[in-house]
Amino acid sequence: MGAEPPVEPVPSAEAPTRPVAAAAVVASPAAGAATASATPAGASARPTDVLGAISASAALAKASAAVASRRRRAGAEDAPSPAPVPAPAPAASSGTSPARTAAPAPIVARQVPPAPAPAQAGLAAPALLIPTVPPPSAPTNTRGRINPLLTFDTLVPGRANQMARTAALHVVGSPGGMYNPLFLYGGVGLGKTHLIHAVGNAMLRERTDARVLYLHAEQFISDVVRNYQRKTFDELKAKYHSLDLLLIDDVQFFAGKDRTQEEFFNAFEALVSKRAHIVMTSDTYPKGLVDIDERLTSRFDSGLTVAIEPPELEMRVAILMKKAEAEGCAMPEEVAFFIAKNVRANVRELEGALRKVVAYSRFSHKVINIALTREALKDLLSIQNRQISVENIQKTVADFYKIKIADMYSKKRPSSIARPRQIAMYLAKEMTQKSLPEIGELFGGRDHTTVLYAVRKIAEERHKNTELNQQLHVLEQTLKG
Repeated sequence: MGAEPPVEPVPSAEAPTRPVAAAAVVASPAAGAATASATPAGASARPTDVLGAISASAALAKASAAVASRRRRAGAEDAPSPAPVPAPAPAASSGTSPARTAAPAPIVARQVPPAPAPAQAGLAAPALLIPTVPPPSAPTNTRGRINPLLTFDTLVPGRANQMARTAALHVVGSPGGMYNPLFLYGGVGLGKTHLIHAVGNAMLRERTDARVLYLHAEQFISDVVRNYQRKTFDELKAKYHSLDLLLIDDVQFFAGKDRTQEEFFNAFEALVSKRAHIVMTSDTYPKGLVDIDERLTSRFDSGLTVAIEPPELEMRVAILMKKAEAEGCAMPEEVAFFIAKNVRANVRELEGALRKVVAYSRFSHKVINIALTREALKDLLSIQNRQISVENIQKTVADFYKIKIADMYSKKRPSSIARPRQIAMYLAKEMTQKSLPEIGELFGGRDHTTVLYAVRKIAEERHKNTELNQQLHVLEQTLKG
C-alpha cells in the first residue's frame, strides 16, 4: 500500500476523493479554498480532517512564500511570477458547495512554486539558494577630510588673527592667484588649523566640484612611505598633483625626511604650475625651520607668510563668550574676564578651562560665578602662579639676550640693555597678574608710565617685526615649560 495521507482515514465511499483533496491542499496557498476543495459536496468532514487540512495548508503556503522571497532577493530573473489565484465564486442558491467552483489543482500547481519536501531518512534536504550580499563599500569622504564645523563664521576674529584671516579670505576669493602659497605660523592652539579648515569649507561652498584635501604633515609622510614600499609613486602623484587646493598642517614635521621633502617639492611645483593653491601651517616662520631643504623653505617664503599671535585679553573674552554660548550655558562677563586674565597661552587652554568650569557647575548644581570658577580652576591657577613670576621672566630674558639680571633693575639705557628690559616688562604684563605699578617696582622702582610705554611699544613692533615675534614666541614657550 502507498503512504498514508496526512489526514485521518474516512469510509471507503470517500477514499477516491482523498488524494485529490490532498493535492489541492499542496498546490494552493489559499487555506480556505484548499480546505473547501478537500471535502466533496454532500460529504460531512470531521473536525480533525478540517483542522489538519488548514494546518498543512498554512505551513505549506508559508514555506512557498519564503522560497519565492529568497528567489526574488537572489535576482533570479527566470523565475516565473505567480499569477493571482482567482477568488472562489460565491455559493449557488441551490446549496452547491463553494469547493466545486475553486480553480483546478493542476493549474494552481503550475503557478505557485512547490514547497521543498522535508528531508526523509537517508535523503538530504534540497539546498536552498541563499543570495550572498556583498559587504558595503567603504564610505568615501567627498569633503577632502575638511571639518564642516571649522568655518569663518565660527572663528572669532581679533587683532591676533586679523591679517591671517584677511589673507585666507583672499585665497577663497581668488584661488591660485596672489598669496600662493599662504604660510601661516604661530604657537600651539592659536587657531591655525581652524583657519585652514575654514578656507577649505569656503572653497567647497563656492565650488562644489573643487578638489580639496586637508591633511597633517605626518599623513603625507605615511603616504610617501607606503608608496615607496609598493613602488607606486604614480599613485602618489595622481593623488596630490590633481588637487585644486592643498591644506597641510605642521610642515615642520618634514624635518630630516629627505624623500618626503623631495616628493612634497614635486607636488608643490606641480600644483603651483597649474595655478592650484597651497595653504600651510607651521610652528615657526619658514627660515626658522630646521633640517628642511633650502629649496623648500625658499618656496614656502615665496608667497605670503603671516603670523598668528596669542589672542589679546578682549579676544580671549570674546572667544569664551562664544564657546559658552555654543555649550548652552550663561557665562557672566566678569567670569569670562577672570578666566581670560588667568589663561593666556592659547585658545585650546581657554576651551579646556571653560569646559572645566561648566562641568563643575553642572555637577555641583551651582551657578557660574567668580567663586565657583576659582574653585574649578584651582589646580591651573596654582601651577601658573608657581611657574611664571616676574623674577622668572627677568632671568629668562636676561639669559636669552646675554645680559646680567642686575641690568633689569639698573638705570643703564644702552639699546643692548634697554631693549631686553622692555621685552621683559611686556612679558610680565602679558603673563602675570601684576599691575603696571607692581611691575615698575620690580624693575628698579620705575614709574608705571614707563612700563606702559614699553608694553605698547613691544606689542606694536611684534606685529611688524618677524624676528622679534619669533624671539617672543621662544621666550613664551620657555616660560610655559
